[in-house]
Amino acid sequence: MVSITSKLSLDPGLSPVPRPWRPVPAAKGRPRLPNMDGRPIRLEIRRQLADRRGAVHAGAFLRQRRIVFDAETAADPDEFARIFVHEIFHFVWLRLGNPCRWSYEALLRQELRGRARGELGWSAEWRKRALATRDSGRRTRRWREYVCESFCDTAAWLFAGVAAHREFTLDRRFRIRRRQWFDDSAVSKRISI
Repeated sequence: MVSITSKLSLDPGLSPVPRPWRPVPAAKGRPRLPNMDGRPIRLEIRRQLADRRGAVHAGAFLRQRRIVFDAETAADPDEFARIFVHEIFHFVWLRLGNPCRWSYEALLRQELRGRARGELGWSAEWRKRALATRDSGRRTRRWREYVCESFCDTAAWLFAGVAAHREFTLDRRFRIRRRQWFDDSAVSKRISI
């Protein structure tokens, strides 16, 4: 078992987070961030972070084992916690294994059949809106990216300690099913990064 502080390091050559971030204690009835196994991940803070689509809060560079945060995001403890957990779970998704990933995909297909609207973060929401009817069955790149972002946004909703957010738009009954999936798959107990 490894603590979060031994797995992550802030690059000392970059501007520090204005207020030190510590894992948010679990709110009553909310799970804590699972124990993590894996090599360290470097955290960096950059000003005016952007990708090919425009401004972004953060980005995970899996092969380089680093996460880069926009300075404004890093300055807001609640938003930083939510985005931090989301980015950590990109590393989890990579190591999750196909059976577990396919199981999560099946859950999302059930939601779509149930006409689930909304999501648990904007990164999944805009991808969900862009899906074509055939994407799920063909497992297109658009579908796979949506599934990954949905997984990471759901983890952030579960583990960041942020009880409410304007991006938590998924209906309660679907949230309950997602929480159950995380519990059943043991992702709520231990993760590999």
